[in-house]
Amino acid sequence: MSIYSIGDLERLTGIKAHTIRVWEKRYRLILPARTDTNIRYYTDENLRLLFNIALLKRAGYKISKLVKMRPEEIASLVAELTRSNLTLDTRNETLVLAMLDLDESAFERVFLNYQWEHGFERTMLDVIYPFLEKLNELWLTRSISLAHEKFITQIIRRKLMAAIDGEVTKPKPNAPRFLLYLPEDERQELVLLFLFYLLRRRGFRVLYLGSGVSIGDLQDAVQNFKPHFVYTILNAPPSRQSVQGYIEKVSKVLGEAQLLVTGIQVFMNGHPLPPNVKRLNGLPETLQLLEQWKPTEAHP
Repeated sequence: MSIYSIGDLERLTGIKAHTIRVWEKRYRLILPARTDTNIRYYTDENLRLLFNIALLKRAGYKISKLVKMRPEEIASLVAELTRSNLTLDTRNETLVLAMLDLDESAFERVFLNYQWEHGFERTMLDVIYPFLEKLNELWLTRSISLAHEKFITQIIRRKLMAAIDGEVTKPKPNAPRFLLYLPEDERQELVLLFLFYLLRRRGFRVLYLGSGVSIGDLQDAVQNFKPHFVYTILNAPPSRQSVQGYIEKVSKVLGEAQLLVTGIQVFMNGHPLPPNVKRLNGLPETLQLLEQWKPTEAHP
């Protein structure tokens, strides 16, 4: 059984801690347990109930009505809601709840229903990418366990790999070449896999190295593949060196290629970047660049 602070409940459900305390006093809705030293904490059962209430409130239900219902009735209403048309906000909350419950079928309902209406790419952009941002926030604040993160990321990874393998678009003859990799200390492979899918679908030529790539291995790949662009993510600080030092080392092994780099560490680093390095503000700015680099046109 996991235990949560009231701050964890706020981060997970989006309901302010002050509101949770008001509901506790006024309705005795979410009652915390206490440790032997009288420290308040909340259980999985408390979190699940609060999450269900958050979903129903967002769907228009009044708290005064919900507090009169049994938890089983509330859960039944939520199950009915997740089978109907959800807003993007409630989809995000439903995915978080599916992760906490380790409920793959609940995740599949949200994903497949949206994919049926809008296709794989829009599902990733509209539903999964915002969810991954939420997931990263929850992981950094230690509001979820490693088991939760691995459960949900493996589901998304399987879907990305299937979509990549199913994408049969041939690279355009004059398409720029992209090399995608993650440094040895970086974990954000799902975003990199999605970019692999987007590039392949648009007719770019792509070499995907994945995670755990050393600078030496990167240099070997650059010499053989001769990419125009190398893309990576720096959310975790490089071990045994500064972010600036790592970027400068990478820039020196790229030859004529340009390094496209994004991630938290890049924006925390205020030092000037080498001439062949471009800082990108996440996936949205990356997508804007992809629209500019048309494979049917001459390479910029």
